[in-house]
Amino acid sequence: MRKIYTSIDLGSSDIKVVVDEVIQDEFYCLAAVSVPSKGIKKGWVVDPDSAAASLTEALKEVEEMLGIAVNQAIVTIPSYHREFAIAEGKVKIEGEDQTVDYDDVIRSLQDANVGKIPEGKRLVTTIPISFHVDGNAGIKNPIGEKGETLAVKAVVTTVPKENIDNINTVLQKCNVTAIDIALSETGDYYELRNDTYDRQVGAVINIGYDTTKVAVYNKGIMIKNEVINIGSRHIDKDIRFVYHVDKATAKYLKEHFAVSNKRYADVNDTIEVLNVDKEKISLNQLEISEVVEARIVEILRLAKKQINILTNREISYIIITGGISELAGFQYVVDNVLGREATTLSITSMGLRNNKFSSASGLCRYFHEKLTLRGRQYSMLSDSITTVFSSRNKTKTTDPNNETIISKVFGYFFDNN
Repeated sequence: MRKIYTSIDLGSSDIKVVVDEVIQDEFYCLAAVSVPSKGIKKGWVVDPDSAAASLTEALKEVEEMLGIAVNQAIVTIPSYHREFAIAEGKVKIEGEDQTVDYDDVIRSLQDANVGKIPEGKRLVTTIPISFHVDGNAGIKNPIGEKGETLAVKAVVTTVPKENIDNINTVLQKCNVTAIDIALSETGDYYELRNDTYDRQVGAVINIGYDTTKVAVYNKGIMIKNEVINIGSRHIDKDIRFVYHVDKATAKYLKEHFAVSNKRYADVNDTIEVLNVDKEKISLNQLEISEVVEARIVEILRLAKKQINILTNREISYIIITGGISELAGFQYVVDNVLGREATTLSITSMGLRNNKFSSASGLCRYFHEKLTLRGRQYSMLSDSITTVFSSRNKTKTTDPNNETIISKVFGYFFDNN
């Protein structure tokens, strides 16, 4: 079975779709598409029809690139009002010769969820911290261990029901099934993770269009997060205010002319644009970069303050991602505001190579690890799956009992874990 995963990140500025194939635990990007989004503000779907039209456009581009229809995906959901709970589960080992098998792992995670999902909330994921086999504690992967009981300590993440329902409405309109869901912050971490980070306490900052997301991780597990209502859109507003240009022109200047630090700017590099009065004006790179840098400094300072609020533990690393981090000179601003322990993410995978894809790309890695721990194999293009779900033109993503397809499929393949 070819291990091919598709992820969808519904952002306020762009909708990103990534298709990865895993070969011998190496990830190869088959397609990566980003299209302007409509109907989404601060991560919330405010106009399902407009959001669905944008997603349809993105899916069409992927289908044209790969020659296949996309009807299943891992999807990001808003992290507003999320709740983390430490949970423990314990089961008898029923594997052959009392050897822990994948079914034992799944049952232990199920047991950890019991009583941990508040009314009005929906389970996002259960991430194990460690397993215990009889008196042997601190096991990361218990498969093959022998004993009488298997216990797990895990972090259970839940969100309000409406966080999922809003996304599901858009997916229904596009005839896409969510095989799994996750917070975008989870995708960010899995895109950058390594063995060192998995042993440390650190933070990830994703500067989006409407918001900036700050998440703190302890040994690879998100323990706290916060959303700051400021993002790269505010840079556009600054440029519009200072130079009296329209929204489209401001965004173009930010993305294609300005740099993030004036030390990297060229005072002799100029560009001519029309202002809102249709008058031709000439701008130099140094002046506009000063405007951009001032706002980036403010965003990073707010993020730093939020990290200090979220945890008093010593931070070993800070990683910054998001499309704005691609601007020339961004790392220099990071050094000045956050210090040398902070660094800008650099996605080097062929076909991606842009930090705006960090959440979507990382979700594929997260999904693969989740399957591995549970002993499952899965491909979003396999023949066995198409017998369960028909083509995009025919499939219905609602249930006659009014149960969302997310919960049905999630339970079918992963037993609600």
